Amino acid sequence: MSIQNTSRNDNNPVYPFNPALYNEDIVLVTGSSRGIGRAIATHFASCGAKVILNGAHNASALDETCKALQASGYTVTAFLGDISNYQVAQELYQHCYNQFGDYPSILINNAGISYVGLFTDTSPATWNKMMTTNLNSAYNCCHLATPHMIAKHKGCIINISSIWGNTGASCEVAYSTSKSALNGFTKALAKELGPSNIRINAIACGWIDTEMNAHFTEEDRNAFMDEVPLCRTGNVEEVAQTCLYLASSAASYMTGQILTLDGGLL
Repeated sequence: MSIQNTSRNDNNPVYPFNPALYNEDIVLVTGSSRGIGRAIATHFASCGAKVILNGAHNASALDETCKALQASGYTVTAFLGDISNYQVAQELYQHCYNQFGDYPSILINNAGISYVGLFTDTSPATWNKMMTTNLNSAYNCCHLATPHMIAKHKGCIINISSIWGNTGASCEVAYSTSKSALNGFTKALAKELGPSNIRINAIACGWIDTEMNAHFTEEDRNAFMDEVPLCRTGNVEEVAQTCLYLASSAASYMTGQILTLDGGLL
């Protein structure tokens, strides 16, 4: 999957940010073949960034997303591989350098999986898979990104987390634990890298309409919305626009924060 450099298609939706706001940035969005990751990638690409898409297993979805963004005139490349494996993450960063001649200045750690079930039914394999995918993927990408950011004294990292990382959720112990760890990782690394002018924040998402939540029944959905002050679920565009804000100069004094995006639930 190769990059394509063409002019911007003015028929595409215009987001409330300057279309050239990120035209000097290389943005890596993990887990971006669909859902939240795809929306984030689309928003940054629409603002002029060079974007690297990544997916672990679904080659067809990743290819479709890449081709759709290229057809819109955006500069996009894609890399298929499970970045919870450090060697694969290294290959992703080499792919980025080969395509764009540099490494990401903005990193969005969105890759993640969910699991709903009783703790007593959570096997060691499931537990380890949850931690490896939701936490180690972020570690791997941050570990590879930060030396280059430190050298340039500039960088932005955004981790996509969950409200259950803040409060915990029954029947989602493994998922909640992985996101809680991601929040702690965000806060600690922000303190360490702040002197290097690298900002790190996380977005703790509530119920966002994605395939990850498609297995819940309509009754479950309605019961959840009854507790949300805005009386609705969130959408992927709202997460993406929050990422644009956090990566922009408007948030230049914000780091080490877990920004809650849940319609007021918590």
